[in-house]
Amino acid sequence: MTRKKRLGRGLENLLNTTREPDVSESVAIAVSPVREDEPRETIAEGDVLNLSVYDIEDNPFQPRRVFGESEIASLAESLKEHDILQPILVRIVDGRYQLISGERRLRAAIKANWQTIPARIRTADDRLVSELAIVENLQRKDLNPIEKALSFRRYIDEHNCTQEGLANRLKIDRSTIANLMRLLELPSPIREALQNAQISAGHARALLPLGDEQIQIDFCEQIVKQGLSVRAVEQAVADAIASEDSFGVGSATRKQRTRDRQIESLQQNLKSALGTKVQIKPGTKERGQIVIHYANHAEFERLRVILSGQETGGKSRVA
Repeated sequence: MTRKKRLGRGLENLLNTTREPDVSESVAIAVSPVREDEPRETIAEGDVLNLSVYDIEDNPFQPRRVFGESEIASLAESLKEHDILQPILVRIVDGRYQLISGERRLRAAIKANWQTIPARIRTADDRLVSELAIVENLQRKDLNPIEKALSFRRYIDEHNCTQEGLANRLKIDRSTIANLMRLLELPSPIREALQNAQISAGHARALLPLGDEQIQIDFCEQIVKQGLSVRAVEQAVADAIASEDSFGVGSATRKQRTRDRQIESLQQNLKSALGTKVQIKPGTKERGQIVIHYANHAEFERLRVILSGQETGGKSRVA
């Protein structure tokens, strides 16, 4: 395929000419960079230009953070042998070209010592660029689940969007977004193991019901050491929850943690009801203390009335 055919009619619009150049002219035009002083209004949506690979800025919304050297090298060899089959996609931001999609192709072109690369112009705001970047990477097997989940969270935070809203814009199931974003609840050692392909997303999801971070990390280490399957992990987690005994953490420890959470919840309820700090101090067996704090006499009197159900002077507050 000649460059003339690949570049299409965008150059005719750019050069304001309807003359059909011959093949030699087409090649000469294709490798000529766009002049910095050329009026931007001559560049239209859908135009394909040959841009310097060093004049294209990174996509700030790119979900992918790791690009394998061997992968880029292999693609670079393919470009040398077969040329590029599809232009990268760029937009113009503050008079400069910014990548929308095609970062692998751009990196490979640089690796192949290309000076220019075909780029199609697209008009897009930040939100659309973010969506296009997510869509481009969503189905890629080599984009790890944590990168996908982070791209979802960033989009939702930046655009004040719900999971349902993002799913509708991307035309995917909301469960896909929810399941990936739940992985961000896991402790960092597990997320790192997932990013490094030491465990799969299935392994990571199986650990979520455990709740306790240290127990989840212990399970993760067992997965890596023993090469456990997802099904085996799911069964082990179910057994651990049923027996309240997870890798040496006994039922007494789990019950204590549950009790602490219940006490904290009760303290918050009493604080809301009384309007002051309340502490619950469990003692031995079923004994304990409830400590109610007050700052001055007026607050003491207010609390006395609430607790006794009596107004000052003996008048009841309870109807």
